Amino acid sequence: MIFPLEAVHRVNVLVVGDVMLDRYWFGEVERISPEAPVPVVRVARREDRLGGAANVARNIVAMGARATLLGIVGADEAGEQIQALSSEAGVVARLVTDSALHTTLKMRVLGRQQQLLRIDFEQTPVKASLARIEAELSALVAKHDMLVLSDYAKGALGQVEALIRIARHAGVPVLVDPKGHMYKRYFGATMMTPNRAEMREAIGHWQTEEELASRAQALRTELELEALLVTRSEQGMTLFTQNGREHIDAQAHEVFDVSGAGDTVLAALAVTRAAGLDWGDAVKWANRAGGIVVGKLGTSVVTAGELT
Repeated sequence: MIFPLEAVHRVNVLVVGDVMLDRYWFGEVERISPEAPVPVVRVARREDRLGGAANVARNIVAMGARATLLGIVGADEAGEQIQALSSEAGVVARLVTDSALHTTLKMRVLGRQQQLLRIDFEQTPVKASLARIEAELSALVAKHDMLVLSDYAKGALGQVEALIRIARHAGVPVLVDPKGHMYKRYFGATMMTPNRAEMREAIGHWQTEEELASRAQALRTELELEALLVTRSEQGMTLFTQNGREHIDAQAHEVFDVSGAGDTVLAALAVTRAAGLDWGDAVKWANRAGGIVVGKLGTSVVTAGELT
């Protein structure tokens, strides 16, 4: 199977959702603090990376397509950094600034390549910011081949039902990475990509593959989805369409860090499907991309060169 790079170069994807900044402080641990029984990390290097929906957009560009990013940030340093990193990555960022909130920031402290601590800053955006997202999407969606909705439950997709309706009216397919169990919010999307835990939240625990298939197909029909992909970590991925069930085993790779792996899978699905591949082949490329990215430290990307 050859990666359709020439067709991917023509793909233009609109990514909407919860953008965040992943901040890493790398250091060495050589002693325990005299103030409390905790390690002292002497920070030697700092690095900021795009996270959430911004990481999806960055992966899309790394794979050779074009991406426009629509999300909400605060009027702060982290928001400015997301804008700067997006431009540096080749992502067209159309960020809505909400002065009432702090940009979603995940700060990780690592010692000897092991994560010791994570500190999260996050707030819910105001309704006025959501209205601006809806207006921007209405103006942009018809100029794109695919809409990707990246939901991390931070509030940027509080009106997701309206966004899906707008895209459907424009004839643009919608890929959703969902959050929580209220999947009726995503009614009318083209494809949804819950992970194993999220699927259990939505349909309950299953005992057999037949039981999973029955419940998954019922959910797909209820939500009028064209496809439903359940990502299952070391068990691979299972695709459900009107043609039935197709399972793809996970590729054998050493798992170093799963941060952002779902973003990479979503990006690969978007670019390959928009490039003309059927769902089965698109999932195979997404599986390959996910297998590569879990071997990297932190929120990372997979390039077209690595896929080929």
